[in-house]
Amino acid sequence: MSAGTLYIVSTPIGNLEDITLRALRVLKEVDTIAAEDTRHSSRLLTHFGIAKPLISYWGEKEKTKAEEVLSILGSGRSVALISDAGTPGISDPGTVLIARAIEAGIDVVPVPGPSALITALSISGMSTSEFVFVGFLPPKQSQRTKKLKGLSLERRTVIIYEAPHRIVETVTEMQEIFGDRRTVVIKELTKLFEEVYRGTPSEILAQLERSKIAGEYVIVVEGRSEEEGISFDEALEEVRTLLKKGLSRKDASKRIAEEYGLSRKELYDRSLE
Repeated sequence: MSAGTLYIVSTPIGNLEDITLRALRVLKEVDTIAAEDTRHSSRLLTHFGIAKPLISYWGEKEKTKAEEVLSILGSGRSVALISDAGTPGISDPGTVLIARAIEAGIDVVPVPGPSALITALSISGMSTSEFVFVGFLPPKQSQRTKKLKGLSLERRTVIIYEAPHRIVETVTEMQEIFGDRRTVVIKELTKLFEEVYRGTPSEILAQLERSKIAGEYVIVVEGRSEEEGISFDEALEEVRTLLKKGLSRKDASKRIAEEYGLSRKELYDRSLE
């Protein structure tokens, strides 16, 4: 018996009208639906008149539930993988099951649709030729600050997800680290109370303080411009980042020195400290 197919189905991030015709067809045709949270997904499925067996793979259940889903697929039945909103595996559960299915030789078929990061980028007004998606920042302040300092050196557009209870704190840190960098913060994308805040981090912070903090947020930050220049410490941080990516100290120092017109030897020596 041949194995079934695992469909990776994108679902609306807010407005239910954003679901695709193909997604509806696949959800109606598969044997089982693996959902991040069955209670949340039941509302979506009921709205479209879809009744299928549901398996929850939320949080810590993902590793154990992946085996259950693989068993279903191994018996020749098909499964649709969905998250609470958007595309499974993109800052959401799903990567474990997808990886295990690929290892098992099971066909994994994408059913594309809504994605918060692409939706936010499309209305940001910033460069879309190259961008960096970070997902959620670390919850610990020290780790978050370190991450933001590294991102402040990025020349590509940066996209970040943030929870409501941390949004003000994160934008406050961005004000200190990114300075007057052009920024867009979008609240509740595609939902009834969607709001878009544009400006510098300090300007956006003022807007947030006048609004109700609720829902999920997407932050889009303009990449660092050539005119901004770079301090020696920031260049040194870039050398260390390249070292973590596997470059030799000699090559990393040379690349950053040439890019910013700094002393290769000094960068090399300081990176040893």
